[in-house]
Amino acid sequence: MNDLFSRWQPLLLSLFRFITGLLIFQYGVAKMFKFPPLPYFAEIPPLIWTAGAIELVLGAALMIGLFTRLSAFILSGQMAFAYFIGHMFKTGSPVFLPLNNTGTLAIEFCFACLYLAAAGGGPISVDATTRKA
Repeated sequence: MNDLFSRWQPLLLSLFRFITGLLIFQYGVAKMFKFPPLPYFAEIPPLIWTAGAIELVLGAALMIGLFTRLSAFILSGQMAFAYFIGHMFKTGSPVFLPLNNTGTLAIEFCFACLYLAAAGGGPISVDATTRKA
């Protein structure tokens, strides 16, 4: 069983990197360009706008696998910051319950990006093609 799954590990790492980047990129597009129009992004404060710019640029970098480790590391920190600033105290009480404060995705993105910072972009990435050259 291990041999069966380990054969696909490099390709699945590249797919995981792409999908993670795409999901983060969509938040950047929503914050920067208000597309799709979402009610909770109607008025964008400067901190959220800055987060959107980071998500847009580094999410795109993750999708193509450019500077994967650095991009993922920065995004991991941003997602941790987003949880502690935007979600942790959202319910009015300092309770660490992501289900109550809608912080589940921020935590998930934080650790997904932390994993990508350690694992790299996989064989289907700009980083991999520039290493071969």
